[in-house]
Amino acid sequence: MTFKSSRLHDDNHSGSSPSGEPEFLVVGKLGKPHGVQGEIVMDIYTDFPERLKPGEIVYIGAQFRPVHITKVRPHSRGLLVSFDGYQTRDKVAELRNSLVQVRTADRPKLPQGEYYHHQLLGLQVVDENGTILGHITAILETGANDVYIVKDDKGTEVLIPAVESAILDIDLEQNQVRVHLLPGLLPDR
Repeated sequence: MTFKSSRLHDDNHSGSSPSGEPEFLVVGKLGKPHGVQGEIVMDIYTDFPERLKPGEIVYIGAQFRPVHITKVRPHSRGLLVSFDGYQTRDKVAELRNSLVQVRTADRPKLPQGEYYHHQLLGLQVVDENGTILGHITAILETGANDVYIVKDDKGTEVLIPAVESAILDIDLEQNQVRVHLLPGLLPDR
């Protein structure tokens, strides 16, 4: 079993559903207009940029304004995007520095054992004996595997690698991650 997580960032500006899961997830940020045909540069914040295609609805800015994507093409390390109703440089410039979001309910399904970062942040972490180690406060993406930053009430941090030998169970319904502490992870163990 792998414990991979994917970036679809929730953001402080995004709405939350009653279950605590955000209603919107940030997938990018709009930069400067490109050319005169209404294209704008978009920085990508998602592992699934292929879902951003003509016809899809995204939500722009803090008002979650729904807009249809009309055109997408690769550009440098991001995308050039066009939206319905924004066919000129001046009009699309109004969107500069806005966040681009999708509904959480519309996010792609992940394979078994894979989780979105926003699903893991805030989960309580316990060891094999049930001792509470803290909560996941951040996730480092190292390339080889993610690393969960776990912080306790005193502010002490523990770095837990997201590997099969360390992560025993992730239970989203119980809001808990059960871990096996590898030697050297805690200074007093």
